[in-house]
Amino acid sequence: MSHLSIEFFPPKTPEGAEKLRVVRKTLYQLKPEFCSVTYGAGGATQSGTFATVGEILKEGVDAASHFSCIGASADKVRQELNELKSMGVKRIVALRGDLPSGYGLGGEFHYASDLVRFIRAEMGDYFHIEVAAYPEFHPQASSVQSDINALVVKVREGANSAITQYFYNQDAYFRFIEDATRAGVNIPIVPGIMPITSASQLMRFSDACGAEIPRWIRQRLHSYADDVESIRSFGIEVVSQLCEQLLKAGVPGLHFYSMNQSSAVMQIASNLNL
Repeated sequence: MSHLSIEFFPPKTPEGAEKLRVVRKTLYQLKPEFCSVTYGAGGATQSGTFATVGEILKEGVDAASHFSCIGASADKVRQELNELKSMGVKRIVALRGDLPSGYGLGGEFHYASDLVRFIRAEMGDYFHIEVAAYPEFHPQASSVQSDINALVVKVREGANSAITQYFYNQDAYFRFIEDATRAGVNIPIVPGIMPITSASQLMRFSDACGAEIPRWIRQRLHSYADDVESIRSFGIEVVSQLCEQLLKAGVPGLHFYSMNQSSAVMQIASNLNL
């Protein structure tokens, strides 16, 4: 069986934190290999990230902290790595992070690969390092090849595995794996899975991160207008079929972007007999 992992974002309110505890408890039934927690733009939610990661560890589940480096100093990164280590965190999702508007290439870290190199230099092999991969290519990549090259460099600097941006076109993923393998990438590349529960949310996210929504899915979502129930059941069916194809092809795992909700992920997992 492929490994399963689940991503959360740090809650902004005490109510959100309470709700997330209930969601996590439900999702732990799937026995995830680890749960990851995202990091706010410019490190805005770093304390929230670390607090949520700490709770997950106390609940007896392996937790990975997202860690973005853009605009950070080496001293700050070193201090935060030590903090994570003292908490018992063994996994990091190493990211460049979003460029703040009007930001030139200041700071000591320009790319995620700089962060991976720094973590290895400071901490040796203590952390399992996950990095991001983009089957439909990073929105700021100058070319397909430069995007593959960026992954090659992250692997060379010491990344252990990669998690992809979500996608709904499995051919894009399989082609990306072929290209990456040809370029010498030899780490597991786990597909990121985004359940479809809201059409407007999906369009907004996809426009922001460059993930392609196939035209037939877009049209179908439009045809349901405000029929929330139909959107949801269509979304679960589409994503379950996608996961089925991926598992059949022998992917190393599935990483669910939960959006701090449990029901869609549980339903998909049930459809897959996970």
